[in-house]
Amino acid sequence: MIKLDHMAIYVHDLENMKNFFVHFFSAQANQMYHNPKTGLRTYFLTFADGSRLEIMNRPEILTREKDQFLSGYIHIAFSVGSKEAVDNLTRVLENNGYAVISGPRKTGDGFYESCIQGPENNLIEITE
Repeated sequence: MIKLDHMAIYVHDLENMKNFFVHFFSAQANQMYHNPKTGLRTYFLTFADGSRLEIMNRPEILTREKDQFLSGYIHIAFSVGSKEAVDNLTRVLENNGYAVISGPRKTGDGFYESCIQGPENNLIEITE
């Protein structure tokens, strides 16, 4: 059996990103790993279903303009269990200053979801 173990993203503000996922998505963060030789710092964030996101930072990371139609990473999607939970979390995030890119809505392929622009302009999809 093949199972996706985790995905990883580089971030500029490691603590802010960790706090975002802990606060709004109930992630559990491990002890920060730091490699003094390379400057790499990471957190593994574990969510209720066991899925994990690794957020990483190192001194030489680059910034590029994010575009939702650029190939590569587009969004992270979280299933919250119900339409009401999608609506509520979207409203909470919007009230905390995060832009709602779309929704909440039922998509053409039948999914109920919204998409917000999280810290560092990363897109986060919230699904039923």
